Amino acid sequence: MGTAADRLAALAPLAARVCPWVVEPGAVTWDEDGASGAAGDEDDAPVRAMPLVLRIERGIPPTATALLEAAAAAAVGLCLDERAAPGGPWYDAVAAWAGAGRIRKLARRARTAHWRAVADVDGLTAVVGDPEAGGGEVRALVPGPVDEVPHEVRRLQIGGTDLPDDDPGEPPSDRPVIWLNPTVEQSTGKAAAQVGHASMILATVLAWTGADDTEVDAVTTAAVRTASAAQWDRWCTALADDDSGRTAWEDHGVAPVRDAGFTEVAPGTVTCIAARRP
Repeated sequence: MGTAADRLAALAPLAARVCPWVVEPGAVTWDEDGASGAAGDEDDAPVRAMPLVLRIERGIPPTATALLEAAAAAAVGLCLDERAAPGGPWYDAVAAWAGAGRIRKLARRARTAHWRAVADVDGLTAVVGDPEAGGGEVRALVPGPVDEVPHEVRRLQIGGTDLPDDDPGEPPSDRPVIWLNPTVEQSTGKAAAQVGHASMILATVLAWTGADDTEVDAVTTAAVRTASAAQWDRWCTALADDDSGRTAWEDHGVAPVRDAGFTEVAPGTVTCIAARRP
C-alpha cells in the first residue's frame, strides 16, 4: 500500500468491497449484516452510522449544491484526518464502522444554538462558500452505534432537509465530480448521505490503486452535480456487467454508490457516481 492507503487504513474493509481487484483475497473480512470480521465484532454487533449534521438556517439557507459539496467534503475529510489514521483517537471507531457490511450515514439538520452545540462533539466541519450568503456547512461526526449518539445529536431532526434545486453550472475541469442520478427523487438529506458515500469510495479507490496524496486529498474539493440523462446512460453503460467495478474504474475513472435501500429508494439503486474527473 502507498502512503494514501496507509492513511486510510481504517477503510480497508471498504476497499475490499469497492476495489476487490487490488485487495489480497481474504486479507479483510466483513459481515453483510453489520458485524465486522476484521474488527472481531459478534453477530449482534450494534448498528453503526456516521452522523452528518447539515446547517440549515431559516434566514439564509444554503443552496442545495453548496450543502451537498460540504457533506461530501466532511465525510471524506473525517476519514482522511490524522485522528482517523492508525494510532489516532478516532481510528478504532472508523475501522469498526467501515467493517460493517453497510456504511450507514444519518443526516440531521441543525441551526442556531443546536448547530453551535454539535461543535463540541468529535468530528470535522467542512464549509463551501460563505454560510452567511448561501454557502454550505456540514459537520461529520465520528461514527458509532446509532443508539449511543450524544444528546446534542439525538435532539436534531432528521426530516426537513429539503432545499430547492439550484443551477451551479458546469463543474470545474480540475476537480473530481460526484454525479447524482437524474432519474431518482431524493431529499437533500438523503442526497447528502449518498455524496458522502461517494467521496469516501472515490478516495478509497484512488488510494488503493496507487494515487498519490495530492489526488486523494483533492476528493475533499469534489463538485456535486446532477447528471444529464445522456451522461447517466453513459455511466450506466460503463457499469453494466461489471460486478467488481474494475472496468468502470480503469476505463472510465468512475465508481458507483449502490444504496442499501433502507430509505427512499429501492435496494441496489445507483444513487450517484463518483468520477475522477468530469
